Amino acid sequence: MASFQGPLLYEGKAKKVFGTDHPEECLVLFKNDITAFNSKKHAHLESKGSLNCQISALVFKLLERNGIPTHFLAVREDSLMLVQKVEIIPLEIVVRNVASGSLCKETPIKAGSKLAHPLVDFYYKDDDLADPLLTDARLDLLDLVTLSQRMEIKNLALRVNNCLKDFFQEIDLLLVDFKIEVGFNKNGELLVSDEISPDSCRIWDLNIENQEDRILDKDRFRKDLGGLTDSYLEVLRRIQSSNQFSLKDSLN
Repeated sequence: MASFQGPLLYEGKAKKVFGTDHPEECLVLFKNDITAFNSKKHAHLESKGSLNCQISALVFKLLERNGIPTHFLAVREDSLMLVQKVEIIPLEIVVRNVASGSLCKETPIKAGSKLAHPLVDFYYKDDDLADPLLTDARLDLLDLVTLSQRMEIKNLALRVNNCLKDFFQEIDLLLVDFKIEVGFNKNGELLVSDEISPDSCRIWDLNIENQEDRILDKDRFRKDLGGLTDSYLEVLRRIQSSNQFSLKDSLN
């Protein structure tokens, strides 16, 4: 467990956020808890938090190197990430490249179908409401973001998708879909925030044809497939083995 001091600012299902001596910085502790189905399913998996912290840090570094702004600053200890303080917009932005999950439950599109174009969906971030899908009209009604901000968020999400999809392809992984959260820092800059890890992405191993064995993400927990931490470790290993990263990247 990471050792540090600072006021607890927020606790979610998978992370705790602490204040620091710097008013515009926070420490994010990645917990070993894992949940699914709006917390109806819950477990504690040793080392899961550390793996997600390391994966997210490397992904954020990759995005930054490709001109995509994130809240990431540094890794502190095992499961602890130093980030810019942002005002999170209460939206979950989901980008889909291949049909899976709720899209297949809510439409006649068959699971595993490649989408002609990436699909960007906005969900209202509220556990009590089960994070409902928002139409454009409902986004207007809620007045969470302006139309121009909505377009900025969508464009940012698509830029993240283009960067990560190509990167994962290079390491024989398929980015099926992913969720991001975004927020504004003190300068009004829109930043990719929260985490990008197998908890928030669907990732399939391109070297495996079996529909269950190829899963390297939280669906292993949702579907009771087992081997979740081994799968997360494999994702981390492949990212670290990429020529995009050096040993120094993996340690900082």
